[in-house]
Amino acid sequence: MKVLAIIPAYNEEESISPTVEELLAARTGCDYLVVNDGSSDATERICRERGYRFVSHPTNLGLTGGFQTGVKYALAHGYDAVAQFDADGQHVPGFLPRLIEEMEATGADIVIGSRFVTEKKPHSARMIGSRLISAIIRLTTGQRINDPTSGLRLYDRPMMEEFARRFDFGPEPDSLAYLMRRGARVSEVQVSMRERQAGESYLSAAKSISYMARICTSVLLAQWFR
Repeated sequence: MKVLAIIPAYNEEESISPTVEELLAARTGCDYLVVNDGSSDATERICRERGYRFVSHPTNLGLTGGFQTGVKYALAHGYDAVAQFDADGQHVPGFLPRLIEEMEATGADIVIGSRFVTEKKPHSARMIGSRLISAIIRLTTGQRINDPTSGLRLYDRPMMEEFARRFDFGPEPDSLAYLMRRGARVSEVQVSMRERQAGESYLSAAKSISYMARICTSVLLAQWFR
């Protein structure tokens, strides 16, 4: 299976080099593409100076636009699947082969690198939101997803085509629920993740609450009108 790891990056000058170097050192068998999403820091310069494979947006389009650019690149270059991979150092590249093996063994359309297949969710405010999204996805699809907010996911070619042709279709839990209702087969593989290695997350406490509310509303209501 020919797989491209898509690494959307916005102002990740402190972490982009360690992320790419670790991915290369892990010898996962995956190619990669950094999508510099209109960064105002040195992210693009670092990619150019170190010879990384990258494309740049002139302005910041957000995760949806960054991921879509990577998917279109993958489709144009004959890839069978794409992996969504964070630029901030949270994702461990050594787990990518597990996701690929799961897709090849089960025929799943989407494989999620989940923190909670064999591990229990901790009791925290953030995990309350994750539990709520899991419950709503199960209510609307009849299927259980243990880690709906995981950003480590593998998508096969039919799923790539969905993301490439829709301007409002981001790699988020609500799109996952939509695809599941349309017959997408989803599997989860146990992984571990780290805290952000450098920089600051765009999700403050207030934005995290807003994000959870938006996702829940989308899964319950908006997705039915797509």
